[in-house]
Amino acid sequence: MIKAERLQQIIDHITKEGKVLLGDLSKLLNVSEDTVRRDIKELSDEGLLKAVRGGAVLHSPIPRHYRERENYDVSHKEIIAAKALKFIKDGQVIIFDAGTSALAVATSLPKEINITVITNNFPVANILEDHPNAEVIFVGGRLNKLSFSTMGHEAIQAIKNIRADICFLGICSIDLNIGVTGLNYEDSQIKKAMVETSKHIIALSTFEKLDTAENYYICAANELNTIITDIDPKEGNLQRYQDAGIEII
Repeated sequence: MIKAERLQQIIDHITKEGKVLLGDLSKLLNVSEDTVRRDIKELSDEGLLKAVRGGAVLHSPIPRHYRERENYDVSHKEIIAAKALKFIKDGQVIIFDAGTSALAVATSLPKEINITVITNNFPVANILEDHPNAEVIFVGGRLNKLSFSTMGHEAIQAIKNIRADICFLGICSIDLNIGVTGLNYEDSQIKKAMVETSKHIIALSTFEKLDTAENYYICAANELNTIITDIDPKEGNLQRYQDAGIEII
């Protein structure tokens, strides 16, 4: 088998399975694990997958820019938002991050809800302008133009002074072994601070983001209390997450 055919088989296999292991590919392609490791590195360098210890996983499928993400998977985000509402009660202090799934939850909030919202997300703050009983504390800092949010040391320090009841975390990628990861370093640092300061961490994640990985670490998967996704929890390969102690909604 020539190299181009081997690389294509690796891509086809990871697209179908979501992840690949060196040993499995070595047997499938009838080549050494060292050869597979070099092939995976080449494909990873080209951005076609994410090389990890012992194999590779898919990159997150989401677009990078907020404007593109606003119109991506809208119906699935509405399903997630509807499920998220059951966690929200009057009197809570809730963090909303800069994800478009978090915006979908904010958009779904009842007008008369009496909560305090902490956010670095300009669109979330704008939505809650029409909620008379929602106190909004906007986290200042430098503007991240990709996500329409604030970032940097000032924002992180402000978040660390909060003790939130719930954090709604828009997710880029989750993998049980690799953890929760993001596309942007500074945005990932903000999310990390939000996780560290909140009692209950709720990941908002469409099914396609599970078992994917990016470069910037946020937290271990088992630091999440709940994952709200767009499919029935009985569908898909979600039992592994439940076995890790994560509630799947």
